[in-house]
Amino acid sequence: MRPAGAPEAGRRPRRGPVLRLKRGRERARSHPWIFKGDVADVSAVDPGAAVTVVDAAGRFVGRGDYNPRPGLCCRILTRDDEALDAAFLERRLGDAVARRISGGVPALGRLAWSEADGLPGLVVDRYASVLVVQCGTLGMARRRREVEAALGRVVGELPVFNKDEDGPAKLEGFEPAHGWAGRPGPATVEVDEAGVGFTLALGVGHKTGLYLDQRENRRRVAGLAADRDVLDAFCYTGGFACHALRGGARRAVLIESSPEALAGARRNLELNGVAERAEIVAANAFDELRRLERAGARFGLVVLDPPPFARSRTQLEAAVRGYKEINLRAMRLLERGGSLLTFSCSHHVSQARFEELCRDAAADAGARLQMVAPLTQASDHPVVLTIPETRYLSGLLLQAM
Repeated sequence: MRPAGAPEAGRRPRRGPVLRLKRGRERARSHPWIFKGDVADVSAVDPGAAVTVVDAAGRFVGRGDYNPRPGLCCRILTRDDEALDAAFLERRLGDAVARRISGGVPALGRLAWSEADGLPGLVVDRYASVLVVQCGTLGMARRRREVEAALGRVVGELPVFNKDEDGPAKLEGFEPAHGWAGRPGPATVEVDEAGVGFTLALGVGHKTGLYLDQRENRRRVAGLAADRDVLDAFCYTGGFACHALRGGARRAVLIESSPEALAGARRNLELNGVAERAEIVAANAFDELRRLERAGARFGLVVLDPPPFARSRTQLEAAVRGYKEINLRAMRLLERGGSLLTFSCSHHVSQARFEELCRDAAADAGARLQMVAPLTQASDHPVVLTIPETRYLSGLLLQAM
């Protein structure tokens, strides 16, 4: 039986620009990414416009956005013979939101996540009364107004803040959008995450405002923190530390090198009424971890949530050395029975490789650690089995024995 929406056997797909794959490039039938080396030929097509993808025999594979500028030149949006129009966007966004609904549209969380929701190049996050939209491909940037209109129909007429990242925009060849789409919203937004408050200054900081992928792990920290001294390394705006202190931690030490992030951490600690039990250290985390070890410091709970050390495969070995270094230091700082939550957000570092480097770090540190649980990204950042890149956050919960 042919898939719903696929052309009937022998029937050519609808007309328009066509990208023909080289023989043997079957990966495109299950994975949305097509690289230049996969392409036999392509019709004349404007950068960022839609193309119909066919195999070497001319059989329909899907339809996606084409951009000759980057090596990843086409991203498939649909396997059905359908137009990539406003109605398509509304259906896809509606499906993405519906998968996340539990008693209504969530007031805090990711509503749409790129390839994982069949919308490559588009991220939509909700922060209370505001939507933050991020376009990472030329094709999605060209559809920006249609995306905003579709969100209004799916979620409601909330103000939309555009926060594109400069790197992907430069690679794809479009001007990144920063600022309100249409009517302006508030300069800051206060959100509630399981009883812990955070204040966001729209347009400031990393990602879309918070590291939403760590929401479930931050709640886990709250349950481990009672009566413990906590170390939150690479703390950003203090999310883990705030949950730990609200969960009953005696004190928390926060390490961060970014003045902008530290200002956000101070605001969040004060918002939650826990600033008097927090010590903020403006320092390089590698250096401070070594200093704490030399000083004989001990903690009952340590969180390592560094930025990505490997943004490409060429950086993988250096990244592994960096992750091993910080984990070795953290393991030596743990008191007996203490917990370590350690993460890598580099998708080039697989869960298996991350576990291996942590084993090596434990051996070098002379530490005995129980593996309590694997950790990963929040459930509103879904992992698609045939798209391994959608699983990028690897983590472990370890306990010192």
